[in-house]
Parts: sequence; structure tokens; C-alpha cells
Amino acid sequence: MANLPLPDESAAPLEPSRLRRQLRDFSRSPGAMIGIVLLVLIVALAVLAPVIAPQNPYDLTQLDILDGRLSPGSESFSGLVYHLGTDSQGRDILSGILYGLRTSLIVGVLSAFAAAIIGTTVGLIAAYVGGRTESAIMRLVDLQLSFPTILMALMMLAILGKGVLNVVIALIIAEWATYARTVRATALVEREKEYIEAAEAFRLPRWRILFRHLLPNCLAPVIVIATMQVARAIGLEATLSFLGLGASVTEPSLGMLISTGYQYLLTGLYWISFFPGIALLITIVSINLVGDRLRDVLNPRNA
Repeated sequence: MANLPLPDESAAPLEPSRLRRQLRDFSRSPGAMIGIVLLVLIVALAVLAPVIAPQNPYDLTQLDILDGRLSPGSESFSGLVYHLGTDSQGRDILSGILYGLRTSLIVGVLSAFAAAIIGTTVGLIAAYVGGRTESAIMRLVDLQLSFPTILMALMMLAILGKGVLNVVIALIIAEWATYARTVRATALVEREKEYIEAAEAFRLPRWRILFRHLLPNCLAPVIVIATMQVARAIGLEATLSFLGLGASVTEPSLGMLISTGYQYLLTGLYWISFFPGIALLITIVSINLVGDRLRDVLNPRNA
């Protein structure tokens, strides 16, 4: 045991010099910087939506059916200018986008964060405990991953019903297995290293070995997957809402706005779906730009 390294000395996931190098590499990517700027702008618009939005598009007292289907740049009888036009209910498209961004970001971040916690914990337990426990967990993971994510989400929403909260729950259930499999594969490698042997030799509690020593060294792939999962969840929420199974008509959602305007596309009222679709595209692309660069920077082969 005298030749074993102290567990606390070997558990640091990133050395300061390596972390600085990774941050420098990340900042040198034009795509990543564009993604960061767009994300900051999108988050700011979403957070400040109640302040900067011309109206609350889901407050019936602020809507007028006479303002329905106005083209971009039109002015209402009350003098309010609809820069991006209105939908069939008289909702300001710009306001709908701002409020819809809030829903999209909440769904994306909450579902990815919760799925990461569940999947990471399950993956760590499977890798560390091994035996029948690992076998049972991985059979469950394999079964889960055999279904497409959208199909699993649809099945869960058929049980839970419509609503933003139910969409978050459905996406958590549909995505946790991805984290579990990735973390388990990473943890199996870390499990055989000397710092884990040292922690066991010192008879540290199992939970401490898992979360103090093993977890930090498995976080890099989790961060990358979670970043990409935020974008994926935003797209899935929009898809589910477009299909009428996601957000309800009383909840702000980019997917619901796109769905509302889809039936009017052939009549020339393009703006009802077009502008929310552009906002959704920019949001997903900006997150993917950051995620792609994180994947390159945190790749152990580039360390």
C-alpha cells in the first residue's frame, strides 16, 4: 500500500495547465465564438421576454381577433406595430418567439441536466459494482436504446398527456440511457487505474469513490453529450408540439407557433411559421456550434 498514490492526488480531472490550454483552444474557434455570442443573445432575449416583448401573446386580455393575420410591419388599431406580423389569433409573432425561446431553453436544459444526472449515476454504479448488477443495468440500457428517441417520447406523452412539464419528463426518460452507456464505458477504464485501487485500499466509502474520485474523470464526455442534448431536446420539443403532442395551445412554444402557421403556408401567410422556424434554427445551430467545439477540445486523444 505504500506504493499506491494518495487517492485525492490522482482524482483531479483536469490539470490547471491542461484546462487553460483547452480554454485557449476553444476560444480560437470562430464557430464556437459565434455560437457563444448567439447563445448569450438568445438567453438574454428569453430572460427579458416579459420586459421587451410588445405583448404577452398568451394573455387573452392583450389579444384582439381583429389583429389576426397581419403582415410584417403592419400597425394595429391601437397603434402597436407588429414587426414580424401576427398569427390567426392576433398574437404578435415577435412576442411569441421571445416567449417561445424561454420554453425551448427550459425544456432543453432541464431535460438534458436531469437525464445527465440519472444516466451518469447509473453508468457509474454499473461500471463500479459490476457482476449481475452491471449486466441487468446494461440490458435495460440496450432495451432503451433500441427505440428511437422520438418514438420513446411519443409513447411517454401518450401516457402522460400534453404539456411542457410532461415533455421534459418524456425526454428525460428517453435520453438517460445515452449517458449511462457512455459513462459506464469511460468508468470501466478509470476503474482499473491506481487511484481507485488506492481509494479502495484506504477503505473509503463507496459513494465517495464513485462521486469524488471516479465521477470527475468521466465528466468530459458527459459535458459534450449534455450540450448536444440541449439542442436535440429543443428540436424534439418543437417536433412534438408541431404534432400536437407537446406544449398545449395556452403555453408558449416555437413548435406550437410553427404548427399554428403551417395550415396557412399555401395561402401566402408565410410569416406565421417562417420566423419561429428561423428562431428555432438559429438556437439549435448556435448550441451545436458550441457542442462541436467542446467535443474536439475535450477529446482525450487531443490532450
